[in-house]
Amino acid sequence: LQGLRTNIHGTENVLDAALDVGAVMVLASTSEIYGKNTADSLSEDSDRILGSPLTARWTYAAAKGIDEAFAHAYWCEFGLRVCIARLFNTVGPRQTGRYGMVVPNLVGQALRGEPLTVFGDGRQTRCFSYVGDIVPALVRLAEKPAAYGQAFNLGGPREVSILGLAERIVEVLGSTSSIELVPYEQAYGAGFEDMQRRVPDNTRAEQLFGFRPATGLDEIILAVAARAEDKAEIGAAGKESR
Repeated sequence: LQGLRTNIHGTENVLDAALDVGAVMVLASTSEIYGKNTADSLSEDSDRILGSPLTARWTYAAAKGIDEAFAHAYWCEFGLRVCIARLFNTVGPRQTGRYGMVVPNLVGQALRGEPLTVFGDGRQTRCFSYVGDIVPALVRLAEKPAAYGQAFNLGGPREVSILGLAERIVEVLGSTSSIELVPYEQAYGAGFEDMQRRVPDNTRAEQLFGFRPATGLDEIILAVAARAEDKAEIGAAGKESR
């Protein structure tokens, strides 16, 4: 319930505030918008295929769709300078696994020598993008009047299965961890639905301002691991000084 209120009412409040002061606004949306669409390359005009609105996964996707509709309506009716960025699994240092973020979770497990837990059969695929590539792209969107009123995919160029991601993390970090497959029912409870594939078509952003993510998966893994190790060292030093 709180997620619905924050997304829908919160977004409307921010849109009103931006309109009042004449600000430019970039609405952070998500690849969850596309739901179960497993097309080879999702363009911004691809169909949205959602499950039941009584399932939490699709409720979130529906709420983000309403956010986008609000933003587009404010541009159409009031001339608000707003554009929409659909982010595909953005990853970077200081990101935590609190909300199920798979890369920091798996990296943390690998660094601790724990089994890497992969949900389902691990064949679901994602395209991970580095925060250092995405943040400059958000700035460029805000600077481009041609972007206003439109949605833009911003995602990484390489499709990888979650099992393949776990295997790569183990190899890159030289970890001795094993990999364990955990049934969705055990991890999330009965009725959980996952998206089997999400691959972005970045053509629109590339044509507008030359968006081409440059950071590879190995670099992302190493950056997340370096931050996690620094944090662990700081925590250990703090305990020793007490």
